[in-house]
Amino acid sequence: MTADNDLGVVLRRWRERATPPQNGFDSSSRRRTPGMRRDELAAAAGVSAEYIKRLEQGQGRPSAGALYVLARALRLSRPEYEYLCSLAGHVPSGAGRSPRQVRPGTRRLLDRLGDTPVCVSDAAWTVLAWNTAWEKLGCVSIDSHGRDRNMAWRAFTRDQGRTTRTSEREVRFQSSIVTDLRATALRYPDDDWLRDLVADLQAVSETFASIWQAHVDTRYQDDQVTIRHPDAGDITVDCDIMTIHEGDLRAVVFTAETGSADAARLAVTQGRHFDRG
Repeated sequence: MTADNDLGVVLRRWRERATPPQNGFDSSSRRRTPGMRRDELAAAAGVSAEYIKRLEQGQGRPSAGALYVLARALRLSRPEYEYLCSLAGHVPSGAGRSPRQVRPGTRRLLDRLGDTPVCVSDAAWTVLAWNTAWEKLGCVSIDSHGRDRNMAWRAFTRDQGRTTRTSEREVRFQSSIVTDLRATALRYPDDDWLRDLVADLQAVSETFASIWQAHVDTRYQDDQVTIRHPDAGDITVDCDIMTIHEGDLRAVVFTAETGSADAARLAVTQGRHFDRG
């Protein structure tokens, strides 16, 4: 059985054991199934009955926000909610602020990646740690503080320093950041810092406000950035973002194709001589 089917089976089982709502539906009519009907769960969660049906049939992967509202509508316990999240591949929502602790294992990972520039941010996109290769590349000031260290804030309110993207990639990158921030806000509804960040971004950036209000679900994919380095010149690198589930962190990794001119320039930033063969 696939993970999607596991999720569907569990969701249906918990729906059928849930207590039906007392208001808004005709409780006097004979019920064909125990528990909540799909339309009842859909109304309580603010989604469509057809969406519930598709999930129960193993079709599609619900967002973190959808899981949160479904869990509330079903009145799941914390362990049940966490299990539902695990089936869908999401980190459960926290009650307070999004985690901002970089664990020793993650710090060792940064060090062992050696000459590969990597930084780690929290789920709100504030950079928390980086390795020496990232520091040498100089794409973001390591002396910055507060929101100047936040990638979402920089992406919508100011020049990105030495990094640039094509217009098409920039639009997609911005949209994917908003998608991720929205999911983070749903997971950590009591995070005042994150709430203020989103509110201020909507106030100062029409682009951010437009994407936020459109509720478009854009997944991060196939990104490249060009970095202007004072010694090596322009370096175009692939930019991959990976989720570190323990701590709900994001790892941003820059790499260049082996043997390419960009790989040679990247090596220069690390104080190495590149053998072109």
